Amino acid sequence: MGKLSPLRSTDGHTTLLPSSDILFWNSHFQEIDRSGTFLQLQIRQMIVTAIEDGRLPLGMRMPSSRDLASLLKVSRNTIVIAYEQLVDQNFLVARERSGYFVTGLPKQIAGYRDSGPPSVRAEQSRWTERFALRPSAFRNIVKPLDWQNYPYPFIFGQFDPTLFPTNDWRESARAAMSVPEINNWARDMIDGDDPALIEQLQRQVLPRRGIRARSDEIMMTIGAQHALYLIAKLFVTRETSVGMEDPGYPDARNIFGMLTSNVIPLRVDEEGLVPDEAFERCALAYVTASHQCPTAVTMSLERRRKLLAIAKAKNILLVEDDYESELIPEGNDLPPLASLDRDQNVLYVGSLSKVLAPGLRLGYVVAPAPVIRELRALRRLMLRHPPLNNQRVAALFIGLGHYRTHLHQVARVLFERARLLDQLLPKALPTCRWTRAAGSTSYWVSCPTGTDATRLADSARAEGVVIEPGDVFSIREDDTSHCFRLGFSSIRTDRIEPGMKRLGAVLSGT
Repeated sequence: MGKLSPLRSTDGHTTLLPSSDILFWNSHFQEIDRSGTFLQLQIRQMIVTAIEDGRLPLGMRMPSSRDLASLLKVSRNTIVIAYEQLVDQNFLVARERSGYFVTGLPKQIAGYRDSGPPSVRAEQSRWTERFALRPSAFRNIVKPLDWQNYPYPFIFGQFDPTLFPTNDWRESARAAMSVPEINNWARDMIDGDDPALIEQLQRQVLPRRGIRARSDEIMMTIGAQHALYLIAKLFVTRETSVGMEDPGYPDARNIFGMLTSNVIPLRVDEEGLVPDEAFERCALAYVTASHQCPTAVTMSLERRRKLLAIAKAKNILLVEDDYESELIPEGNDLPPLASLDRDQNVLYVGSLSKVLAPGLRLGYVVAPAPVIRELRALRRLMLRHPPLNNQRVAALFIGLGHYRTHLHQVARVLFERARLLDQLLPKALPTCRWTRAAGSTSYWVSCPTGTDATRLADSARAEGVVIEPGDVFSIREDDTSHCFRLGFSSIRTDRIEPGMKRLGAVLSGT
């Protein structure tokens, strides 16, 4: 037996455990967040994970509640509650006068583990031969998962804790947990959506963009990207000619590229997508008119009308991604293509995630009723409908007036950040050019020819500054390899100036 070590729990109990046992059990609880809440839930989850991946085998005796409480320096009640819950869930069994034992069946049974895993290369080769496609090989926007740990995150469209309406969202979530509300959203809607959320979109969200739609012309999705995938699956075959803004949104390009070999790059200028001969050859075209992704320029009203006229004459279906509607009240708001369309040639994709938080994953499609009917049938085959509890919380959030208040508060903060960057950019990046249309929350920065923006981003990250290299936005990487996107919705206002100074110093040193 190993050396005995004294341990004391929060209730003063002292116990002795072999040192080897301390090391073993500590290894299962290394990720516990003592500064966080719900320690009991964290402990349960870690035990379940250890059981399911085979680290706690069937029949193994768990430490007593006192011993584990001493080891983790938590109250004994926390461990007792966790153990009792795991017994109820059949992960543990309690034996009188003996303690708690593992009873849940691990995913990796002993016979499989003892046989030895195949080599990584052989395993990869085995599966690669079976794949119908390789989405992991696509070029995607890459952001560090721990971007919030960097002091100067100039990235686009991510969660800013200082702007999230925590109290208002909690009120809406609590209201959605009442018994009458649970009775509304707990049922299976098959291919339907929460009628309360559809109604709020009709009343308060879409009218802000000049769009009027019937309830049978709206469908909820799990984010705007899900909407794009459904639309592509419904309309695109291997021969369909799909127009993509170039530079443009990489995920949309990848979605369409999976389904057709005929993706046509469409030129972009200071007014957005150019409706030239290449555009006229398209059967479907993806458009970001309000703020072109990633250049952030706004399509003029004259260009919008011309685009719609050509789409009507050439029978082109337009997919309008209004991913960033006017969050910042600057200048005159231009109507989206969908509000100008009189010929039902526009499928409108919107999102609540950009306004609130990307983790919310609530988007929507506005389209003619026959299109929505088919999209619902297609969505049903994938996931039926987005979770109704989340839909009801969002409906209450909008209906209680929190949505309008939140937009006003966010607009004020983002406007302040934009004005500050307008002043700092010429000083910090004097050799660069940039574009940002009114209302956008990012700048598209073009560095001097020969600059490698990917290398710049790597060097900047070492200094705590996160930016998004631009090569991924173009079909040909070299076209925008000297560019990067500079977002400001996710960085605190007081960190913008020191962050820009660091970025400028890094650029001047490359």
